[in-house]
Amino acid sequence: MLDHLPEAERPVVQRRLRAAWASPDAEQAQHELETLARGLARQRPGAAASLREGLAETLTVNRLGVGGKLLQTLESTNPVESMIEIVRDHAGRVKRWSSGEMALRWAAAGMLAAEAQFRRVKGYQELPQLAGALQRATADEPGLLDLAVTA
Repeated sequence: MLDHLPEAERPVVQRRLRAAWASPDAEQAQHELETLARGLARQRPGAAASLREGLAETLTVNRLGVGGKLLQTLESTNPVESMIEIVRDHAGRVKRWSSGEMALRWAAAGMLAAEAQFRRVKGYQELPQLAGALQRATADEPGLLDLAVTA
C-alpha cells in the first residue's frame, strides 16, 4: 500500500496504520483504517484501493484477541519469507519440471530443509488461547478447523 504513496507521505500514513493495528478494539481499528482510506481516495486512489483490499484480513489477529509476544510473531512476515526463500533456493537446482506434482514434492522437500532453521515461536505459550479463539470464530462451520490443542 505504501508503494502507492510518495516518499514524503509514507511516514504519516505508516503511523496511522500502526496506530490502528495497535488498537485492541477491532471495530475501532477498522473505522480508523476506513477513515484513512477515504482520506486517501481522492489524491491517492491506488493506495486507498490497496488498503481496502486487505482491510478485513489485517485485523484478524485483533478480532481473535491475540496479544503479547505471539502478536509480535504473527505480525511479521519474516518467518514465512525466510521459508519461501529456502524453498526457492532448494528447488532452484531443478532444471526440468515434469509435472505439478513434482513441483509440490520439491516445495515440500524445501520446507523440510527450512525446518532445520526454524526457531521457537515467541509467545508460543499463548497458542492454546489462539486455538480456542479460532475454534470459537469458526464454531458455525464444524470441522473447518480441527485443531489438536496441546499445551
